[in-house]
Amino acid sequence: MSLTRFLAVARKEVIQILRDSRSLIIVVIMPVILVLLFGYGVNLDLKGLPVYVYDRDGSQQSQDLLKRFQASEYFDVVRVVNDYSALARSLDDGHAKMGIVVPWDFSQRLRDGRPAEVQALVDGTDDNTANVLIGYAQAVVQGYSSDVQLDWLRSHGQIAQPASVSVETRTWYNENLESSAFIVPGVLALVMSVIGAFLTSLTISREWERGTMEQLISTPVTPAEIMLGKLVPYFVIGMFDVIVCALIAIYWFQVPFRGSFLTLLVSSAMFMVVVLSLGFFISVIAKNQLAASQIALLVTFLPAFLLSGFLYAIEQMPIVLQWVTRILPARYYVSVLKKIFLKGTPTPLLYPDLIPLAVFTVVLALLATRAFHKRLV
Repeated sequence: MSLTRFLAVARKEVIQILRDSRSLIIVVIMPVILVLLFGYGVNLDLKGLPVYVYDRDGSQQSQDLLKRFQASEYFDVVRVVNDYSALARSLDDGHAKMGIVVPWDFSQRLRDGRPAEVQALVDGTDDNTANVLIGYAQAVVQGYSSDVQLDWLRSHGQIAQPASVSVETRTWYNENLESSAFIVPGVLALVMSVIGAFLTSLTISREWERGTMEQLISTPVTPAEIMLGKLVPYFVIGMFDVIVCALIAIYWFQVPFRGSFLTLLVSSAMFMVVVLSLGFFISVIAKNQLAASQIALLVTFLPAFLLSGFLYAIEQMPIVLQWVTRILPARYYVSVLKKIFLKGTPTPLLYPDLIPLAVFTVVLALLATRAFHKRLV
């Protein structure tokens, strides 16, 4: 292993990166764009959902109920309509996510002590939003119902209040339930997949396409020196991007960071070696930049986006997919990121994620090393 030859290959790769404007855009701008897009564009917080109302009763009691909806941060009563057709149109054209219909005998039933029902029409094109809306609406109506029952008992001379059971909740780790705190840390895995696997998948295949591989083979540079010389620049760039993205998450999006920054760097370095090795291996076997980039996207970026727990909870996936995620390095890295940022989990408690990540690091590094040989075929 010659340091001079290694540095010469590394210098050649750095020059190639600087000459290739597309690589520069991906390396410098793409990480920041991804963090900003996911931080602002992907919002799972359901607040201020538009609601249309058809109040057929028009009583003080129905107005009190509707004020409960308006007072909730989850609903925004934007319009009161006078017939069913207007309510249906509001759901059809997407102006409303939910329509509330108060029956004509609503107040009369409450005065008589009889059950009264309120109809809620929900746009079910997005099942997750619909389910959340139904839960919010039920909570508002149940709160109003409890107050009405208590008032009815008092008005009929029954002063004793019925026993009640309530739940007092306290949210840990993400106290305000902000989606950015859940999403932004996981973006680091996507950034490293792009920087690592996608760009390094073009290194060797680019040499084959441009006919410069024969020149490398004719030099005294060893396969290990070629591999390290080509991967180290991307490793340095990737770690720099991790630090930049982490700082944006902490200081721009106010994502809490409660863990060890050293643990973050070590786990990021391991995952970077994983994606670099995988990208280099793809580059060796593909020998074509288009094929290499497509394979890298398929085996790194998409699994990191869909199956790592970045956006979708692994526990809610089918059993088969849950087992598939166990062979994905991104699953363990995303888990480490969220525990470091939000929970501040001590390093010893991260071993169930760090150990599999370390195993992937060693296995894929050895696979990439053995895959590359200095020969024309």
